[in-house]
Amino acid sequence: MEGRGQHEEDEERRHLGGSGLILRRDAAGSGGGGGGGGDSDPSSHQWPTVDGPLGLSEEESVAYARRFFLWGFALLPLLWAVNCFYFWPVLRSRPSSSPSSFSRIRPYVLRSAIGFLVFAVLLSSWVLIFLIGGEHLFGPVWQDLVMYNLADRLGLAGWV
Repeated sequence: MEGRGQHEEDEERRHLGGSGLILRRDAAGSGGGGGGGGDSDPSSHQWPTVDGPLGLSEEESVAYARRFFLWGFALLPLLWAVNCFYFWPVLRSRPSSSPSSFSRIRPYVLRSAIGFLVFAVLLSSWVLIFLIGGEHLFGPVWQDLVMYNLADRLGLAGWV
C-alpha cells in the first residue's frame, strides 16, 4: 500500500514540474481520524492567491503582499494592481467569513487596491484634461506643455 502511495506522490511531483509540491488531498486522505473532514477537504480550503494550491504558502503570501504594497510607492503603482489581482481571493472575501490567515494579508491588499484606484483616477483625470481641454484650456502655454512640437523647437525636423 505504501509503495503505491509513494508512486502516486511521485506522479504528482512529476506533473507539478518536479517542484516537490504535493496536493493536500493526499495528506488529508492518509491521515487516520474519524471522518469529520470539513476543514481537511482541499476543495473547501480558501487559498490566498489566484493559483490555489500551487501558489505561495501563507507566510510567503504575507511577505509578497507587503513587498508589492511598499514597492508601489516607488513610482510603480502597477504593482498595486498586480497585488490586487494575485491576491484576489483575499480582496474578494469578507473579513468576517475569511480564514484568520487572510487577516494578515488583507491590509496590504486592501491598501494596494485603494492606492491603485487613486493612481488610476489621477492619471485618467490628467489625460482627460489634456485631451479635452487642450489649447482652449491652457492658451498660449499649451505650446510649451505639449511634446509633439519638440522636434520643431529643437530644430530636428528639418533634416527629414
